[in-house]
Amino acid sequence: MSETNPAAAGASVDTAPHRYTAAVAAEIEARWQDFWDAEGTYAAPNPKGDLAGDPELAARPKKFIMDMFPYPSGAGLHVGHPLGYIATDVFARYQRMTGHNVLHTLGFDAFGLPAEQHAVATGEHPRVTTEAAITNMKSQLRRLGLGHDKRRSFATIDPDYYKWTQWIFLQIFNSWYDDEARKARPIAKLVAQFESGERAVPGGRSWNALSAVERADVLGEYRLAYASDAPVNWCPGLGTVLANEEVTADGRSERGNFPVFKAKLRQWNMRITAYADRLLEDLEELDWPEAIKLQQRNWIGRSEGARVDFPIDGENITVFTTRPDTLFGASYMVLAPEHPLVDKFTPAAWPEGTHDVWTGGHATPAEAVSAYRAQAASKSDVERQAEAKDKTGVFTGSYATNPVNGEKIPVFIADYVLMGYGTGAIMAVPAHDVRDFAFARAFELPITCVVEPTDDRGTDTSAWDDAFVSYDATIVNSTGAGVSLDGLGVVEAKARITEWLERSGIGEGTVNFRLRDWLFSRQRYWGEPFPIVYDEDGVAHALPESMLPLELPEVEDYSPRTFEPDDADTQPETPLSRNEEWVDVTLDLGDGPKKYRRETNTMPNWAGSCWYELRYLDPHNDRQMVDPEIERYWMGPGEDRPHGGVDLYVGGAEHAVLHLLYARFWSKVLYDLGYVSSAEPFHKLFNQGMIQAFVYRDSRGFAVPAAEVEERDGAFYYEGEQVSRLLGKMGKSLKNAVTPESICEEYGADTLRLYEMAMGPLDVSRPWDTRAVVGQFRLLQRLWRNIVDEATGEVTVVDAEPGEDTLRALHKAIDGVRQDLEGLRFNTAIAKVTELNNHLTKAGGPVSRSVAEALVLLVAPLAPHIAEELWRKLGHTDTVVHQDFPVADQAYVVDEAVTCVVQIKGKVKARLEVPPAISEEELEKVALADEKVVAALAGAPIRKVIVRAPKLVNIVV
Repeated sequence: MSETNPAAAGASVDTAPHRYTAAVAAEIEARWQDFWDAEGTYAAPNPKGDLAGDPELAARPKKFIMDMFPYPSGAGLHVGHPLGYIATDVFARYQRMTGHNVLHTLGFDAFGLPAEQHAVATGEHPRVTTEAAITNMKSQLRRLGLGHDKRRSFATIDPDYYKWTQWIFLQIFNSWYDDEARKARPIAKLVAQFESGERAVPGGRSWNALSAVERADVLGEYRLAYASDAPVNWCPGLGTVLANEEVTADGRSERGNFPVFKAKLRQWNMRITAYADRLLEDLEELDWPEAIKLQQRNWIGRSEGARVDFPIDGENITVFTTRPDTLFGASYMVLAPEHPLVDKFTPAAWPEGTHDVWTGGHATPAEAVSAYRAQAASKSDVERQAEAKDKTGVFTGSYATNPVNGEKIPVFIADYVLMGYGTGAIMAVPAHDVRDFAFARAFELPITCVVEPTDDRGTDTSAWDDAFVSYDATIVNSTGAGVSLDGLGVVEAKARITEWLERSGIGEGTVNFRLRDWLFSRQRYWGEPFPIVYDEDGVAHALPESMLPLELPEVEDYSPRTFEPDDADTQPETPLSRNEEWVDVTLDLGDGPKKYRRETNTMPNWAGSCWYELRYLDPHNDRQMVDPEIERYWMGPGEDRPHGGVDLYVGGAEHAVLHLLYARFWSKVLYDLGYVSSAEPFHKLFNQGMIQAFVYRDSRGFAVPAAEVEERDGAFYYEGEQVSRLLGKMGKSLKNAVTPESICEEYGADTLRLYEMAMGPLDVSRPWDTRAVVGQFRLLQRLWRNIVDEATGEVTVVDAEPGEDTLRALHKAIDGVRQDLEGLRFNTAIAKVTELNNHLTKAGGPVSRSVAEALVLLVAPLAPHIAEELWRKLGHTDTVVHQDFPVADQAYVVDEAVTCVVQIKGKVKARLEVPPAISEEELEKVALADEKVVAALAGAPIRKVIVRAPKLVNIVV
């Protein structure tokens, strides 16, 4: 909404030529930003070289402070983006002033789909647009006065950076997870075990008897990075594979609204599942929000249960269940449509007596299965897992045997079972599972109660409206085949049936995880090339480090090949595959020149952000990913950080799972292989909230420019038409974005910094209100006036000692601001600075130099430009950045006396002035001796005295 500029209002040039205005702020801020750059003010010294020559600096404790990687959007920043960057800058500045060697910098996560989409549409190389966006963002961030060590900045698209991304991929590719050692080990050690016979080769043959292809297949089952045929969301209309998040609920592409199908493609994967237990265990030692830890625990999804074999036609269908105690209630089975055994268990004709509702109206099981698979392929995993009202599925035509009672139970396929979770098969116990119950009702399947309901429904399921689900009930109807669970509780029944399954050789107790291996391939151009080539037999070979980085080649067309939208029987054609000179190469990998074919997929944009904290430490090292001594200094473990990691990592909660989980996985592999000392990347995590803005929409529901909306009598109008208003995100598409530049021009960057920090607690979302920005601008104007004469420009402070009231106000502010900055409570820190500044304004007269200097130092982390200017005006020649933060004198922090309320029968009878440190015993004596209290008691017997020193005494009579 349109505003006047309060920064330009006020005294005229004649009466206040040296007033702090937007123009003065702009000049000050630009000058000090130039000074910081020229002097290298924020350069953080490393333990090698820099610190070695400066013992005093070497003795300082370190602090590594990080923001989550920004993506350099062509649209640039709006005022919501810098919230976290300003917060970490304030904290980093405070840490420098409290004696820390601070590493704080910012790079750019620059690979990704938006730049590639722009390239497809315009033909302009994504590097050109990305680098232009980075240049623009750097300019915007510089204007905010962020104290970054610019020597350490980089972008993931820099070949010098992604050389090491590729190198890390190869370390993962050349590693396997040793379950006995509980760590990653080089694949060469596994090969040595196979060669020596220490470890049996799967299949029973000797290692030397295997061909190169067979050896590669065996090792592929162990490698932490491996290629396999994986189910993906294939969109022929776009010619690319889509992530689940890019597929709508009705199984179509979010972009273009094309049909999406399930297809199997050869893809690279990361075996993150090998680390599932460690990823869970080490969460406990991290200083993260509990909500984020819970999301990771749920995503990993550790569950204890049993694997059970159901015999069928001479083979077994294996299921994983967390409730083996309900085995006697399993009345049918369900396989994922993609399960590899479906075709094998699909007979030529329907068995006699097959229910019509089971066939889906098809003449044969094969027709039914084929049609249903096509239907399931058009749905995303998210849609398949949704609690749809109508359950769908089809009978395969085969029956399995329930091993505990010998009953024949029908085997169905249904889309609510996923191949990626468990074994891709479930035993259905409809009486005690909501989805199974709905499916059984829809397909007229038997429902047997085996867990006695604790409500009044009874065990006759024919009248049940839903399943009975309980983990605290008694098992019933569960006797047969040499085992009985009747009368047992759930825990005891699970233990007994698991022991019986293991003894009978038809199952075993086991642990399962919801976590799936990480699909690591993208059929796109704008990403890191894989440092992998294939020989004529299709065996994958790692490029040697000397051939890194493998840079992206030039291509004529950045778009993937598209097909008819409904043509599911197609395959992706990646942009890289079209550059045949790059794809087909002759290389000498140590055994003479041979012909190879390069991998034509690229890595996902997550790859570069999995390890960037390490490169910040040693960004110009061309021999190592990071020097071990430097890594140990900045990130190594300590008493309060048992797994090491970044001291503070700030970013949005939307990255709770994927980025954070992936980065933790890479860190653990590198730790296991001895490349780093930190087993975790980020020790402390803080999630900042979001700056929201009002979205105005016209009668068609279209967003209209917020800056042009007028408010009249509580209603809102755009070009004369009334519009609706709703609080939401800020963004260009919503036409409500406010740029940092516009606020800096009207008020200055220091005002913007103060306003964003003062809006509320950092971890809470808050609405942007341009009209409220002026409040922080006026704070800075009052601060300026307390030190500088607006008419002459002269400093007005005096060398006289401040009065006791001012000393108390000052030291209480110092004490409070220290605590608030340490705890990232920037809004309350600003409130305390404001209170002190107002005290000085109201006191009148010139401010004591000692108070003025302390006030400037308090402001320095929050509003660094004006602090630098005032510090220089106060006669100092060195930067305020490295000054010592003020320390409170506790004698002035503690009040000389506090008011204690004395209550009798809940009513206040006296108020006493007592010392703050008075003991409870002494306070009770003083209260009972008070004349007003004695009079109010009037000799009544006292039953109890409750003392809360120093502020409350409650007397019960």
